[in-house]
Order: sequence, then structure tokens, then C-alpha cells
Amino acid sequence: MTSWDASLYDGRHAYVFGYGREVVDMLDPRAGERVLDLGCGTGHLTNEIAARGAEVVGVDSSQEMIAQARAAYPALDFRIADARTMWFDAPFDAVFSNAALHWVHEADQAASCIGGALKPGGRFVAEFGGRGNVSVIQDGIRRALSEIGIDPSGIFPIWYFPAIHEYAQVLDSKGLEVVWAAMIPRDVVLDDPESGLRDWIRMFAGKALQVVPEQKVKDFLTAAETYCRVQLYRDGAWHADYRRIRVIARRAGE
Repeated sequence: MTSWDASLYDGRHAYVFGYGREVVDMLDPRAGERVLDLGCGTGHLTNEIAARGAEVVGVDSSQEMIAQARAAYPALDFRIADARTMWFDAPFDAVFSNAALHWVHEADQAASCIGGALKPGGRFVAEFGGRGNVSVIQDGIRRALSEIGIDPSGIFPIWYFPAIHEYAQVLDSKGLEVVWAAMIPRDVVLDDPESGLRDWIRMFAGKALQVVPEQKVKDFLTAAETYCRVQLYRDGAWHADYRRIRVIARRAGE
């Protein structure tokens, strides 16, 4: 299970939920609707959905994230839940998810639970990493692991980054019809001009760091920076080469 530093997430990676505001606009939550925020993190977008009048439940598998969300927004309903096994007493008008589903390799299980959480005709609106997401960073991590004598093949894939047609098939197999989808390239400037890439690796590639001996962590991070610098460091800042899937689907029924 991934362990999260919720304070570092909010402090150095706020762009994750910053871009998610556009996905909230796509969701267009309305007063009287019941919405599930799947992979809610520290709760900022859950709060924005609630501010538009919807009744919202935020779920995340991370105890650290949920604890911070509850502290920040004590009036909202936050719960610890796994996307692969979640179940609710009452269905939702919509399921929303931002920057979470690329952590769930068992996409079919998550899609089944998403469909089960929706009312007939309910909508699923999400953004997450798609095929080719952070490809330069991934290559840098692989090369850096090899340089310190660790075979990366036992670690990758760290994330689930599907093509649009692959994910559409997953949703369709669980009774969720894709009505719109797009792959969006996104150049993201990381927050710290010096440590931006290593901060990103520490936050989002912990699976790789877990296999690096403590005495080799510095060498590993330096090697990753060296491999990535030509393509991802420019104009005095580190960049991340994101590619995101945005999707709108509906559960069968009226």
C-alpha cells in the first residue's frame, strides 16, 4: 500500500487538485445531487463540489489523506475506502475522480464498483494518467535504478496508464458507456526549481524508492535528474511530461 505525506502533497504538488477544478466544471455538480469523490486526497475538490450544492462523500484508501481532509473540512463526509471493493448503502447521481485511478491496476474491479455506486443513468467523470504519462520520468527512474545495480523490471509498471480505447473497453464491460473521452498532453511546471523532480519522485514513485538502499538514495535521485535534465529542465524549472485521460461515461438505464 502506498504511504502518503499529505502535507508535502498539499505544499509541493497543489497543481494536482488545481487542474482538477476543470474536471469539477465538467462534472457540473448541482444542488440536490449526491456525488462520490473517488480518490479525494486531502479534500479540496470534495469541498468545491459541496460548495456547488451537491451532497458529497469523499473516499480515499490513504489514512493520511483522509485525516488531513477531515481536519481541513470537518463538516464534510470523508471515508477510508478501496476503489476495488467499495460499497455504499445508497447510490449516487455521479462519481467524480481526479488523479487517482492510475494507482488502481485492477481497473476492471474499480469500474465494477463505480458502476455499482451509480444510479441508473448516473454519470462518471474522471481524469487520470493515460498512456505515455510521465514517460521521460519513467525512463529516468528505470535508468537510475539500473545504474545503481537494481533491475527495474520487477518494479514497473508502477502505475496504470491505459490508452483511451483500452479504458473504454473496461468501462463498457461493466455497463458504463463512454460518451466522451480525450487524451490531453500537459506540461506541468514543478514547484521547486532545484528539487522539483526529486520531490516528485519521493511523492509519486515511492515504489521505486522502497527498493533503493538508504545509502544509495542520493545516487539514485542524482542519476534520475541527470537522465531527465535535457528534456525536463528548462527556463530555470523542472517540468513533468503529463498525459491525462479525461472521460465522461454513463451507467446504463434512464
